[in-house]
Amino acid sequence: MGEKIATRQAYGKKLAALAEKYPELVVFDADLAGATMTKFFKDACPERFFDMGIAEADMVGVAAGMATCGYKPFVNSFAMFSAGRAWEQVRNSVAYPHLNVKVVGSHGGLSVGEDGATHQCIEDFALMRVIPGMTVLCPCDGNEMELAVEALLNYDGPAYMRLGRLAVETVTDTIPGYKFELGKGATLRDGTDVTIIAVGMNVQMALKAAELLAADGISARVIDMHTIKPLDTELVLKAAKETGAIVTTEEANVLGGLGAAVAEYLAETYPVPVVRHGVEDEFGRSGKAPLVLEAYGITPEAIAEKAKKAVAMKH
Repeated sequence: MGEKIATRQAYGKKLAALAEKYPELVVFDADLAGATMTKFFKDACPERFFDMGIAEADMVGVAAGMATCGYKPFVNSFAMFSAGRAWEQVRNSVAYPHLNVKVVGSHGGLSVGEDGATHQCIEDFALMRVIPGMTVLCPCDGNEMELAVEALLNYDGPAYMRLGRLAVETVTDTIPGYKFELGKGATLRDGTDVTIIAVGMNVQMALKAAELLAADGISARVIDMHTIKPLDTELVLKAAKETGAIVTTEEANVLGGLGAAVAEYLAETYPVPVVRHGVEDEFGRSGKAPLVLEAYGITPEAIAEKAKKAVAMKH
């Protein structure tokens, strides 16, 4: 595993780097440029940066209007606000007319840490996934985030992307044959007994869980499912047929997110044991991020235990 960088940091720097290449790119923030890292774009291209103040609904509406004029707006806030407070505007002003607006939610999940339950948005995947025509993604590391930013710039339609607060290890840059494509998962490790389908920082945890499982004689495949919607059903089906058991893992509520998407698809298509790992339908709490994650069982060890449960269900 390589350097540690927060996906929000990689996002902000990549936006700035692409400013000249994409003159139609405009960036909006809701008084959080220093946290969402859009400050890099602001410094590089101040005439195309709009600080809308703490008015997320207004920000989304203005961005929708600019999209109708041919611009490519990226709107930014904490996930709790861009996916939560502005949900109705995202639904009706962006997704309903299928406008080319990218909604970005930084500081998603429990790893916000000290900010506590009010800001630990564990519902954003579900909230955004349920909107018709919405693409939903959460890159796992800095390398993948950089690729995702440019992919979104070249995708014409509404999308939601979650960013993380914590610095995370870069893993995708050393995987042979890795490539990023919206709507297509990436197999980071092969295995035959069980498949762990992960998103966001849980991808790194899944790789560590696979090592723990290998020590116990269990061969685990690891899939980086950076795009939750549209789900890469072809890759999910292949994993179900070849390994016979699935674990999903996400730093989000187990209801409505990646686990739900995988379970819903396989229940109708090719039923195999599916064990969901994530936040068990409860609110977060304040504390140092590693301790909060441990308290809620968002760890490689917990993923490994879920995998053993899934394997046992095969028999």
